[in-house]
Amino acid sequence: MRFFSLSTKSNRLRKPNFRSLIHNGKIRSTTTESTDRSSSRVSSSKLVCLGSAWRSMRFGCSIGESRTRRCFSSESSRESLSYDVVIVGAGPAGLSAAIRLKQMCRERNVDLSVCVVEKGAEVGAHIISGNVFEPRALDELLPHWRQEETPISVPVCSDEFLLLTRDRAFHLPSPFDNKGNFVISLSQLVRWLGTKAEELGVEIYPGFAASEIIYDLHHNVIGIGTNDMGIAKDGSKRENFQRGVELKGNITLLAEGCRGSLAEKVMKNYGLREKVQAQHQTYALGIKEVWEIDESKHKPGSVIHTLGWPLDSQTYGGSFLYHMKDKQVSIGLVVALNYHNPFLNPYEEFQKFKHHPAIKPLLEGGTVLQYGARTLNEGGFQSIPHPVFPGGAIIGCSAGFLNVPKIKGTHTAMKSGMLAAEAAFGVLQDGSNMESYWEKLKKSWVWEELRRARNYRPAFDYGLIPGLAISALEHYILRGRAPFTLRHGKPDHEATNPAKLHSPIQYSKPDGVVSFDVPTSLYRSNTNHEHDQPPHLHLRDPTIPELVNMPEYAGPETRYCPARVYEYVPDEKGQLKLHINAQNCLHCKACDIKDPKQNIEWTVPEGGGGPGYSVM
Repeated sequence: MRFFSLSTKSNRLRKPNFRSLIHNGKIRSTTTESTDRSSSRVSSSKLVCLGSAWRSMRFGCSIGESRTRRCFSSESSRESLSYDVVIVGAGPAGLSAAIRLKQMCRERNVDLSVCVVEKGAEVGAHIISGNVFEPRALDELLPHWRQEETPISVPVCSDEFLLLTRDRAFHLPSPFDNKGNFVISLSQLVRWLGTKAEELGVEIYPGFAASEIIYDLHHNVIGIGTNDMGIAKDGSKRENFQRGVELKGNITLLAEGCRGSLAEKVMKNYGLREKVQAQHQTYALGIKEVWEIDESKHKPGSVIHTLGWPLDSQTYGGSFLYHMKDKQVSIGLVVALNYHNPFLNPYEEFQKFKHHPAIKPLLEGGTVLQYGARTLNEGGFQSIPHPVFPGGAIIGCSAGFLNVPKIKGTHTAMKSGMLAAEAAFGVLQDGSNMESYWEKLKKSWVWEELRRARNYRPAFDYGLIPGLAISALEHYILRGRAPFTLRHGKPDHEATNPAKLHSPIQYSKPDGVVSFDVPTSLYRSNTNHEHDQPPHLHLRDPTIPELVNMPEYAGPETRYCPARVYEYVPDEKGQLKLHINAQNCLHCKACDIKDPKQNIEWTVPEGGGGPGYSVM
């Protein structure tokens, strides 16, 4: 066993590195799954064994005796590990924060311990390919990336914007300005960022789901707890049971992505929206496929966006089609979740879209490689909360930095992570305050970019044509300098109308060529959850589906979910009861957002569960 060594700076106990212990055979897995040494990633099955390996130990924390006492769990079986900075989420924001922290350590010749936990089985597993990437933040973070072998190699070569009717496509002036941008696989990018972070000394642990915030006696955040593994559906402990781990940090950064479960709790606990009079967040559901198409139809770098059909004029949304490398295209439909008609089915709308005469010929003869879905923040500037809380900060899409008219949030998420890292470094080394992150953010190009784009999304609450008119005025004439700021309408869950105000929508059966049923698509997402575990989708009131959702809204959860998680099935008396197929969950969190009575709570399942998007 390695010994602890006491650092002379900040009286910090330096702990044995998990990865070294695993490689040296100190911790043994009960499976034969191997560690990927080439990318320095540790399999989640081996990380699950950490609890039993350290059962008899307690680790001290970073600063002072009182802080050390907080590291001991109230439950004697749960281990507590401490770092200077704990980051939840190995996406663009979290990894950029980790890299920037370690860069500053090298610049100042100091050593801070940085840990990143990721609920996916591996870095990139929960990020489906296909992204138009603006490299502005990466240019600042890693200025020499163009001289390295990176997954960023396909520049945008053409940019089309189409207004679709049922059988026509009309070209509109493109507002996206993608010159200098790249068509990439985002999963590949974050995997590459992960290797850069680990080269700098960041510890990344995939397969760990952060399930709770840990507070001290003064209600300051002092870290996170990962959930227990090996719990059966009935709450009993299975043979492979392992207690979760407490990861304590002087600073905790939440980079969970859109609708992060811990970030939502922190925002509510500390009133972070109210603190700056931020409006509620509004969301969209993006449904995406990656295809391999005929080489003769493939145009690497070609980018197409559309508005209009198949959505009606009162439903905001649009499509995208990006030609990546290796004959692959990423195609998807984004539907704003403030739609009114409870019979609307975003998945079926996407299947319908692929039959448009401007789209279908491209896909015919091709093969679907992946399917996935994810919600997007669309609130923009008006919905940015105060991102700092006692003990840490919220970064990336958890705070909502997506630029809606650009349909881009990777570069802004990365920049927010970098700014938070600089603030955290100042706290740990110079005694400054984490509020400097908020000040840095308001002075950055992120703030100005989102401020100038603030009126695009709420403009479409007035309908498609008024939205286009206001957007054109903003983009071409006012250029973001309008003397007013439009407000968002109702929160997404309140926007759903009673079913009696609408007629059911009849969708065509899939043809198996360009359109598919849900089970077929779900198979392509490589989604997997341990079947015998407590459901991670909770009903706050189990009677609401039968008493409210079905009679008043015709069971909308059976349609807004793109993975058929929710089904109404008759019981022994013939009464319809809601059945939850939690194992199908794509982690899109649409249910947490769109349920009319906010009765569904999405929580993290066992670490490593969920979609398994490949990183091709």
